[in-house]
Amino acid sequence: MNVTRFPRAPQYFPPSHFGMRCLRLQGHEAGPASDLWMGVSIIEPGGHTSSDASPVEKHYVVLEGAVTVVTAEGECVLQRHDSCRLAPGESRKLENRTQSTALILLAMPFVQR
Repeated sequence: MNVTRFPRAPQYFPPSHFGMRCLRLQGHEAGPASDLWMGVSIIEPGGHTSSDASPVEKHYVVLEGAVTVVTAEGECVLQRHDSCRLAPGESRKLENRTQSTALILLAMPFVQR
């Protein structure tokens, strides 16, 4: 078993993430994992990502607050405990348009190289 205590979760710095603090919960520098990794993004009011795509699917769950997910199909506001899946190659932008901090859980498989 690999346990990562939230206060000790290692921070990571993905490109094109602004007004956010990203923590790794499992996988990569947080410990061993064979198929997927998980992280939490703490998104300050006004924080956002650019509109980028990943070669693998992504799963998001809002833990606190509200996060707007913008795709080519439109946008959707995810509230606490709402989730979404983004297909491989589907570009997305995350935005915190509220006045409160939001936390969003990310789970995705490792990128095959």
